[in-house]
Amino acid sequence: MGRVHGHLRPARGQTSHSSRGLAGSNERRWFLDISDKHRFAEGMRQVLQVDLGSRSYPILMEEGCLARLGHVCREQKLSGTCLLVSDLHVDEYYGKQVEDSLRGEGFVPVRAVVPAGETSKSGEQLFHLYRDAVEAGLNRSSFVVALGGGVVGDLAGYLAASFLRGIAYVQVPTTIVSMVDSAVGGKTGINLPEGKNLVGAFWQPAVVAIDFESLASLPDREYRSGLAEVVKYGVIRDVEFFCWLEENRQAILSRDPDAQRYFIARSCEIKAEVVQEDEREGGLRAILNFGHTVGHAIEKVSRYGTFLHGEAIALGMVFAAMVSRRIGKLPDADVDRISALLRGLGLPVAVPDLSWSALRLAVAVDKKRVGETPQFVLADSL
Repeated sequence: MGRVHGHLRPARGQTSHSSRGLAGSNERRWFLDISDKHRFAEGMRQVLQVDLGSRSYPILMEEGCLARLGHVCREQKLSGTCLLVSDLHVDEYYGKQVEDSLRGEGFVPVRAVVPAGETSKSGEQLFHLYRDAVEAGLNRSSFVVALGGGVVGDLAGYLAASFLRGIAYVQVPTTIVSMVDSAVGGKTGINLPEGKNLVGAFWQPAVVAIDFESLASLPDREYRSGLAEVVKYGVIRDVEFFCWLEENRQAILSRDPDAQRYFIARSCEIKAEVVQEDEREGGLRAILNFGHTVGHAIEKVSRYGTFLHGEAIALGMVFAAMVSRRIGKLPDADVDRISALLRGLGLPVAVPDLSWSALRLAVAVDKKRVGETPQFVLADSL
């Protein structure tokens, strides 16, 4: 395995994203350099802050924090009974460990398990969880723990946003896509038969707790799928990060720990920067949807069974890049680089077997449409 490349540079326009205890309040905060073992050592807690006034919260990143989640929740001054939501796969690996950690800190956790897969982001599963919450005795001082990938995070987050008109919740992402994207930013929701994420709410978590060690149980296909969202950040916000991804493709695919810590932390930082500027997608936050218009349509048309979320988003990014080129914005070389990086990370860049007419119908009910006109996020350059 070759050396993992990194660079030390200031966070773009930010002074609040830093490692706890590594910079004084008057110092300019620098983003973590993965080659600097002192600043980003294994086992060391890293903290990024999402600054949203009274809705601010930390993103904690450290190895082994699942076993210490009870202490993390105690640090955030949570208390009482909590509903621990996960899917069948994640619960098998981590459910008891997290339950024991919560119980050890004096909480009263009740586990609720949903089937694995996108189809669990449904009204049916949501109402099952409402009943679980009632039976568990949750009140307005209680909280929800979302332990799993993007499906569990969105579903449990919407449960928290809507139960008793809103209670606290904790995001504990266990996949790449949830760590770098869905767990950060407060978007929650479920799918309808007519389209993806058509019902939901903005509801910020109390804390996001990322345990890098949980990636060890992630299957290779799920791991690669999550990398599509990582590539997205390089396209929409940080060309230097895009170059780093190109240079370190093999280290990323081989799950080099330093590479994982870096691309997850940098992705979270970019997501936090955007959310801080535009919490409810009134403007800038729309850039986070690059590739998602057609990506979500692909998921719907294939009935959420053929493509994983990141695979569909990879295809959607290639489409968005090609549209950007068609209108004379994105250079051919950049379109080729986007496709090459996605392909090099094991993600699909072409899908010959889906009907465009069916996709076009799915795009017509996308949340971003204006009237009957679909809206696409496009790129001028990397």
